[in-house]
Amino acid sequence: MRTLLSEVLAYAFFALAAVWAINNFEIIKTAAVGLGLQLPQSTYTEAQTRQPQTQHAQVGHKPVGYVELPADNYGHYQASVEVNGRTIRAMVDTGATVVAMSHRDARRAGIMVATTDYTSRVRTANGIARVAPVTLSRIRIGDIVVRNVRGVVSEPGKLNGTLLGMSFLSRLSRFEIRSGRLILQE
Repeated sequence: MRTLLSEVLAYAFFALAAVWAINNFEIIKTAAVGLGLQLPQSTYTEAQTRQPQTQHAQVGHKPVGYVELPADNYGHYQASVEVNGRTIRAMVDTGATVVAMSHRDARRAGIMVATTDYTSRVRTANGIARVAPVTLSRIRIGDIVVRNVRGVVSEPGKLNGTLLGMSFLSRLSRFEIRSGRLILQE
């Protein structure tokens, strides 16, 4: 009986460890890089770096924005995105609660934050970081435009790019992955 209980507990432990590892893959990947482990670098093809493919669908008489993004070599979905009328690169991240911008991308988009604006703390793959809450007046990807989107700007050096999180995605009528492509629809 004791052996059976030990085996059940061991299987339960490994199952929980696997679930944790899957849910925290980005943290594990960042830790591996921090320990000096060399991870393969993503290479972009011309098709992956160009503007997203845009089409129009019709629902009644109202045109609806529709964008498809191909996955990169790591299965990530990246695109050129306009934030407040300025173009930056962003990675779509359903695990991010809000749109999270690097300090550099925020400046590129005309968003200036002072040291005193970093009033919140968030847990990132790189640990705890201070962020400045902002409202992004307009985010555009292809024909899709979403206004007044909650976001944050990270402290300088704490985030390497911009994450297009759920504060943007939840405002769409749908987003789904089909055949290795991320479909966004306004």
